Amino acid sequence: MTQFDRPTRRGFLKAGAAGIGGLALGTGFARNAFAKDEFPSKTLNVVTHAGPGGGTDITTRMMMLRGRRVFGQDMVVVNKRGGSGAAALMYTNSQPRDGHTFMTITQSHVFQIIQKKVPLTIDQLVGLARATDDPTIVTVPANSEINSLDDLIAASKAKGGGLKWGTTFAGGADHVGIHNFAKKADGIEYTIVPFKGGGDIVTNLVGGNVDAAILNYAEGESQYGSGDLKPVVALAQERIGGLPDVPTAKELGVEAFASTVRGFAVLSGVPDAHMAKLEEGLVSAMRHTVYQGYLESGGMAAASVVGMDGWNANIERIFTESEVALKELGLI
Repeated sequence: MTQFDRPTRRGFLKAGAAGIGGLALGTGFARNAFAKDEFPSKTLNVVTHAGPGGGTDITTRMMMLRGRRVFGQDMVVVNKRGGSGAAALMYTNSQPRDGHTFMTITQSHVFQIIQKKVPLTIDQLVGLARATDDPTIVTVPANSEINSLDDLIAASKAKGGGLKWGTTFAGGADHVGIHNFAKKADGIEYTIVPFKGGGDIVTNLVGGNVDAAILNYAEGESQYGSGDLKPVVALAQERIGGLPDVPTAKELGVEAFASTVRGFAVLSGVPDAHMAKLEEGLVSAMRHTVYQGYLESGGMAAASVVGMDGWNANIERIFTESEVALKELGLI
């Protein structure tokens, strides 16, 4: 059997619905099966695409604080940087499909698949558990005349080419988020201004060099508190705990959502029982108070943590929405 003949994510989920229900979390069958299964039997390698200190690296290490105890094995981070996730995907693709190697993924990994930069399809990416759902906030400089969603739409229409939005790079997750928001916010025009990273975006937003940006709560928290930046609307399902007075776009009739999501995944071919045990262990580790404290400190809800069903549905939605956006942007 080649790597491309292995069961896909959809196949696994269909099988689970049809007859692997005994492996569901918390069932007696699952506990008995896991007791007989020695997995994991050695160190668990977690492949990341970002360097030490980045959000993906920190999220991974925060999970591992409890994960080592839950799994009863050492866990190590394997950094495979390059290609916005392509190098990490290719490295994982070269490893045995036994579950001892899995990835921390973001939207970037999905984008590499959409843009066919790796020889994989989206069905071969199987989510184990989501780790973060970090919604973004449409943010403007403190001295901006924009104070509401209506103001933002009006200002965008009044300015030729729309407002200038800070972003990291063309075709990245925040660019796609801005595009989808603009499309649903009465089809407003916009112009992106790329920067090297989130810190540069914040600096230029405070300085008034750009009109708006979408920021994660942690990125803008200190500037919100000091009054240097003004949060306008949250692109979240619910209001953000640290910004209870900031409405969501959904509340205002604009069904636009944009989050930085991270989670754990394998490539198809890992035994079902091993995936189920990884799911159970990861969810358990991330529901511990230590990891939950990490989420809270970043303005993220406990509901960030979900198992396979919720995470795979999220991956499918990211793929579908991003593929459409990248086509509309002429990037695929």
